[in-house]
Amino acid sequence: MSTIAIVDYGMGNLRSVSKAVEHVGSGVNVTVTSDPAIIRAASRVIVPGQGAMPQCMRALSDHRLREVILDAAENKPFLGICLGLQMLFEYSEEGNSQALGVFSGTVKKFISQSLNGDGQKLKIPHMGWNQVHQNMTHPLWQGISADARFYFVHSYYVVAREPDIVAASTSYPTPFTCAIAKDNIFSVQFHPEKSQQAGLQLLSNFLKWAP
Repeated sequence: MSTIAIVDYGMGNLRSVSKAVEHVGSGVNVTVTSDPAIIRAASRVIVPGQGAMPQCMRALSDHRLREVILDAAENKPFLGICLGLQMLFEYSEEGNSQALGVFSGTVKKFISQSLNGDGQKLKIPHMGWNQVHQNMTHPLWQGISADARFYFVHSYYVVAREPDIVAASTSYPTPFTCAIAKDNIFSVQFHPEKSQQAGLQLLSNFLKWAP
């Protein structure tokens, strides 16, 4: 039986993610855990996250999860959600935090002085439904229409230095990276567990994915 480890470092919407994966994953064992041994033994790993990057990196260290997440990102199907995407980059403007450095790039804050299409100041955090433009063909997009809408809640976004890892973008008000993919890693800024059918389809695709 396939085992899915949802990593618990104290900062994720764990119940919603777990319930969504259980809903689409017939015959899979879904475990929410902070135990490095269980995560290492899992077939697939999901790293959700909500909150601030400094607390995130401190929590990974406190729970002895930094190395096991890096190992999972290198060796097995890996899905990052929200902070689970941002932590994969080198540096975040949020608290001037060093992150895991799996990918080259930074995490930047939306600028409130930016104007939206109505000439009003940008609302931060970016919260709500946005169209997601698929930048590449990928198994996790199977069955999901181009420019499908997903649900976002965030104040920071990633700027990847490697354009070929950008799997999707969305606009607020200008385009930014909202999904990356390389080898066994697929990570998203939006919340598939809150994104109705498109989100459930992405989670279902992840459970079947054989990178």
